[in-house]
Amino acid sequence: PAAMIYTSGTTGKPKGVKRSAAATGIPNRAFNDLVGLRPGVRTVVTGPMYHTAPNTFGLAAALRKGLVVLQPRFDPAEFLELVERYALDMVHMVPTMFVRLLRLPPDVRAGHDLSSLRHVVHAAAPCPPDVKRAMIDWLGPIVTEYYGGTESGAVVACDSAEWLAHPGTVGKALPTCEVRIYDDDGRELGPGQVGEVFMRNHAMADFTYHGRDADRAAIERDGLISCGDIGELDTDGFLYLRDRKRDMIISGGVNIYPIEIEACLHGHPAVHDCAVFGIPDPEYGEAIAAAIQLDPDVEAPTADELRAFVRARLAGYKVPKVVDFHESLPREDSGKIFKRRLRDAYWTGGRSI
Repeated sequence: PAAMIYTSGTTGKPKGVKRSAAATGIPNRAFNDLVGLRPGVRTVVTGPMYHTAPNTFGLAAALRKGLVVLQPRFDPAEFLELVERYALDMVHMVPTMFVRLLRLPPDVRAGHDLSSLRHVVHAAAPCPPDVKRAMIDWLGPIVTEYYGGTESGAVVACDSAEWLAHPGTVGKALPTCEVRIYDDDGRELGPGQVGEVFMRNHAMADFTYHGRDADRAAIERDGLISCGDIGELDTDGFLYLRDRKRDMIISGGVNIYPIEIEACLHGHPAVHDCAVFGIPDPEYGEAIAAAIQLDPDVEAPTADELRAFVRARLAGYKVPKVVDFHESLPREDSGKIFKRRLRDAYWTGGRSI
């Protein structure tokens, strides 16, 4: 009656999300309309079907008697060819795919007819604001973002106009959905206050983690659940994510959110991809480390040059103390970076700063 999808496991052992009743994963009409899931929709599945979003969107398109093209592994140039060849009108992507599309040569990007596209939907990872603006500038105001999890389904969303009016947001609560921010002591926080994000789509069937009921109970507060993210709401009810709770760095008693530093580093022309995380520091408790994958077609900067790039744009305490260069970063097929593998080299693998 319904798929039991496992969480990604980027920060721990994957958990099977087992619902108490059949559920589609996209339960409200408003969200369907926002992302273009209409009868006859034409789409391409660019991610692995064992992940929630590719599974849900691919199945939803098929049930609507649409066209579903499977791309076994994302290739940006081939993706543009598929959109043109099959006149695709809705695509679901992750921000890493945006970055790779934007780095195609201008003549390749301009050489395909993408006029059939009506909805470019993205989620699953933070999208650097400069990347989001570039996609809207290129394709027009057809870019829609949402936020949720395997446990919750989509809970908040925003179209291009809403995002441009609230830069950096992941959206506002959808019908039937609720979002609250709590501190570590369980107190609900007001607008502009950063804490753990708790949410619920009240239209979806409840769930447990398969064989792990205690883990399910541990993430609930006042009937809402947490997927481990930190964020804040503004006065208009738009949600801004600051980072994963597990990924937050505490250095000298100061909370540092890697997502902001990663967005800054993505602005450097030589940085193909990056991951920022905390490593042991004998004086401050944690220090900032950045793992960098460079673009082979751009002159490589030194670690000091990258640090200077960040220092010119962010506060000094957000500058990475350690900068490591990697030929590639460990990833899932979905595009998410396995930060745990990078971090563990310092915390349990014996590496030191």
